[in-house]
Amino acid sequence: MLTAKIGKVSKVLICGAKGVGKTALLEQLIYGNITLESEIHPTIEDIYVASVDTGRGGPRETLRIYDSAGLFQGSKAQLPRHYLYFPDGYVLVYDPTDPQSLDMLADIKTDIDKNKEKKEVPIIVLANMRSKRKDTPPSPTQQAQMQNNQADPVELILNRANAWCSRERIKHYTVNAMERPSLYEPFINMCARLHPPQTKSTFPQLRQVMQKTQKTEA
Repeated sequence: MLTAKIGKVSKVLICGAKGVGKTALLEQLIYGNITLESEIHPTIEDIYVASVDTGRGGPRETLRIYDSAGLFQGSKAQLPRHYLYFPDGYVLVYDPTDPQSLDMLADIKTDIDKNKEKKEVPIIVLANMRSKRKDTPPSPTQQAQMQNNQADPVELILNRANAWCSRERIKHYTVNAMERPSLYEPFINMCARLHPPQTKSTFPQLRQVMQKTQKTEA
């Protein structure tokens, strides 16, 4: 469904906090070669090309996906300036075990909105359920919540993300970097929004009607 062939290109930026699994998602999406044992090095910048079948028939659409360096938490998240002008769409990724990585997305979206120059820029949000390894211990906050028999902290974060995306009118997907099929729908949706089907003009039909009318009158 998704391969690394080159065709007509739309440029998409994938971004988020450092360590949320952006590169693992793309490696799995394009090549399907990521496992829990895979070693992923911090990204400076990389580019992936995906040929996407949107299910509408006709030729496949192509996404050139820019994998950006993760943003450091602790201050207002700001994308480098050039990332605010060239992309045709954005994929924002967070780790649902880390609430701060979700909080950063609001700053990123505000930055995008300020610089999109009145054009429609598709944005989707991905909750990466496997941004960390299975053996990663829960954080102190999560441990305290579990000991107090409070609600699952991951579910709380996902609910908060759903509410925010609903307000912002953004598509929110829960994906798993270890499960390639979970990644298809978000990127097919992104591609479909970047390449909407062309509506056929009614003028050829109107011309045919006029020709028939003229023949009848003659």
